Amino acid sequence: MAANAPDAEQWSRVKRRLRTELGEDVFSSWFGRVTFEEAGPNVVYLSVPTRFLKSWITSHYGERLLGLWKGEHGAIARVEILVRGAVRTKCAVPVRKAETPGVSAVAVPATAIRRAAEPQGPLGGSPVEPRYSFETFCEGASNRLAFAAARAVAESGSGKSTQFNPLYIHAGVGRGKTHLLHATTRAARLAHPDRKVVYLTAEHFMFRFVAALRSQSAIPFKESLRDIDLLLIDDMQFLQGKSVQQEFCHMLNTLIDGARQAVVAADRPPAELETLDERVRSRLRGGVAFEIAAPDVGLRRDILMSRYSAAQAQNPGLDIPDPILEYVVQSVVSNGRDIEGALNRLVAQWQFTRQPVTLASAEITLRDLVGAREPRRVRIEDIQRVVARHYNVSKADLLSSRRTRTIVRPRQIAMYLAKVLTPRSLPEIGRRFGGRDHTTVLHAVRKIEEMIQGDRVLAEEIELLKRMIDE
Repeated sequence: MAANAPDAEQWSRVKRRLRTELGEDVFSSWFGRVTFEEAGPNVVYLSVPTRFLKSWITSHYGERLLGLWKGEHGAIARVEILVRGAVRTKCAVPVRKAETPGVSAVAVPATAIRRAAEPQGPLGGSPVEPRYSFETFCEGASNRLAFAAARAVAESGSGKSTQFNPLYIHAGVGRGKTHLLHATTRAARLAHPDRKVVYLTAEHFMFRFVAALRSQSAIPFKESLRDIDLLLIDDMQFLQGKSVQQEFCHMLNTLIDGARQAVVAADRPPAELETLDERVRSRLRGGVAFEIAAPDVGLRRDILMSRYSAAQAQNPGLDIPDPILEYVVQSVVSNGRDIEGALNRLVAQWQFTRQPVTLASAEITLRDLVGAREPRRVRIEDIQRVVARHYNVSKADLLSSRRTRTIVRPRQIAMYLAKVLTPRSLPEIGRRFGGRDHTTVLHAVRKIEEMIQGDRVLAEEIELLKRMIDE
């Protein structure tokens, strides 16, 4: 524990204050299983056994907890609540208790996985989750290349870059790209303490940059970028703003030209990040990109069994039969996060009812997750191609300024479909249709919506186009 950091005695005083304010019943319900784990000079880490408890305490008592801790230790700026099962277990398929009595998952002490200190200065850094490490990452065929490249980056020494520079990792929701970036950050800091490693979300980078401009401290902000040895940027698809993107591109060029490393993650390949400046996309395409695909059945089984081992360690007596676990493996196929969510539901069902989990009850509990797949990502180019082919016009016609009826109607339909089938904004759709203003797109969307209400043939035609685009 860091010098002058909060300690367990202060946590006892915080609990006494909470018990007095909330009453014994409420305190026991929500704080009876909260444990003090560790602390730094300005952050306290508490742990709870379930995600639900973490979410409830954070949303309902987070500010009060922080206020009480500040009363005990004025330097405290943040109270982090961790899920014990997620923090302490490694990704290894456990031996079932029925097969080897008395054998349980090996728990890694919380002190062995302390959160590495966040870098200070104008740039700062986003928080890194202790539970996201290489040890807790389940490796499989769908993520093996990305995993190997991330480890190579973490192990490379200070002032060195790998051949994967920038390393670009893209994947759909819940497939582990954020886990890999957090793991790389922590491993790099532990392996080379002298190495300046900064992990940022794109949103955090934008916030820091805009704040620096407003406070007229842009020069110190830019100077802080030059000292970075390893920069990791998450959720690149959210990077917005011309000046922000220009600064990011300059930073990326500086790092790579200086033989330092950059790792970027997003939900799609660089070429599909339409909102990004072309220079940024070009720089990202110049590195190495790896996709994390949907987990296959073997990886899904590994993920589920590692999480089940954690749940058993935290819930003595928990026993979910093998057929039900296999049902989850075979039925919840979208991503690892949904698999964890399915198990959490079954554990909660067992906790609340204290009844054996049966296949019938599991089917009811998981019915919205079973068979759920990540929807196909539709691109505006796909819509333009299908609409142009259907109405026997060219894509160039859709993007042109021609105003003939045979062109205007397909163009309006394509704009409408782009609005309802993609997450793109009206200005972005307008740019993709020949540089049109967002009001033109809004007019087209409203026009088609009105026509659909009174024209059954057009409504059916648009539904047909949606199916064609989704194929």
